[in-house]
Amino acid sequence: MKIGFISFAVPGHFNPMSALARQLQSRNHDVVMSSLPVVEPLARAANLPFIPFGENEFPNDKAGEILGTLSRLKGEEGLQFTVDAIAQITKLKWRTFPKLLSANGIDALVLDDCDFYSEVVPMSLGMPYAILSSALHFDYSGYTPLCVYGWGNENTPEARQRNRQGVSKFTQMLMRSNAEMIAEVEKAGIKPNWEDPSSLFSDLPWITQCPREFDFESSHRPKQFHYAGPLHDGKGRPELNFPWDRLTGEPIAYASMGTVQNGNAQLFRTIVAAVSKHKGLQLVLAIGNVLRPEQIGLVPNNAIVVRNAPQLDLLKKASVCITHAGCNTVLEALTQGVPQIAIPVTNDQPGVAARIADKKTGETISLDGLDASNLSALVDEVLNNPLYRDNSRSIQKAIAKRNGLSVAADLLEQAFGIAEAEKI
Repeated sequence: MKIGFISFAVPGHFNPMSALARQLQSRNHDVVMSSLPVVEPLARAANLPFIPFGENEFPNDKAGEILGTLSRLKGEEGLQFTVDAIAQITKLKWRTFPKLLSANGIDALVLDDCDFYSEVVPMSLGMPYAILSSALHFDYSGYTPLCVYGWGNENTPEARQRNRQGVSKFTQMLMRSNAEMIAEVEKAGIKPNWEDPSSLFSDLPWITQCPREFDFESSHRPKQFHYAGPLHDGKGRPELNFPWDRLTGEPIAYASMGTVQNGNAQLFRTIVAAVSKHKGLQLVLAIGNVLRPEQIGLVPNNAIVVRNAPQLDLLKKASVCITHAGCNTVLEALTQGVPQIAIPVTNDQPGVAARIADKKTGETISLDGLDASNLSALVDEVLNNPLYRDNSRSIQKAIAKRNGLSVAADLLEQAFGIAEAEKI
């Protein structure tokens, strides 16, 4: 059986999905990654076979333009832009994937739950498929807040009503953005409940890399929903030239706004100004590929500003992680027991930040209310209050004990009936 992993064209989704594919590959299973052409270098770094799609519709410059626009958006505007972009790619998959999958001998799929409605492709083909939450999972039940909102989790009728209204608002957004594809799918005789995207999931596993210990409590998870844990193994990422010799031995504040929300130069300047108030603390700032380091302006002599950083290695040395609350950055920080300061921007980041607040693994602050003074105060609080590091280390222990990659690979083997291949 050949298993196709269909990934978004951004590292935050590609990295965990490719790590899981590589885990299955190590067990002698036939796997292949598929995404837009722009991520082919990531597939090469991960040593995985790769099938591009959308070469004409989404060439590298078009994909870069989309990410460049999103890098400067926030809140609901950013969420709407993301949903619209995904809808265009999903429509392309609906029209082209049946031939692509057949031509490449793909027998089963692993899809991202952020890839809204893409399940209609394997549904139309009678092909088995599992769901992976590479980012924070979407709970459409209303029993916990949908991850696009920064609400705390409350077990009250009023909170559940609020949650359900939030789900309805979001799914109406999905349906508007996907209206053209929905019409084509229904014309083909497939008529799922579009207002509940999880109803398109099969009975095969829906796997989240969020640890149970970091999630909101709920007694209403669907039967196929499984907690795994962070899906990374420290391998399979591009080699980066980082000036390790410039590390001074001082405690490190590692700061990154991820690979998408990184077009706000003023935000990076605020981070620099806040950390510079703390003598004896070294800032390592990864700004991504939208801006140039010189756009950040003057930085302290001991600060290191790079476009891309070896995040997994740096988090092993960090004392605090300043982040956009991207799911992967936060989970990678928790894997090392590093407390976080979250500045959520859009998409699932408010939901991740809400869990940081709920589990007290760090502090969160609104982008709109951010300045160097209050961010500096949070740095001081997180560094000097042992509560945040203790809670982060507690989740670190749970992550290590669980071994998310192994759990997720076991679930897929069982689901696709291929466990015996491990013994070949």
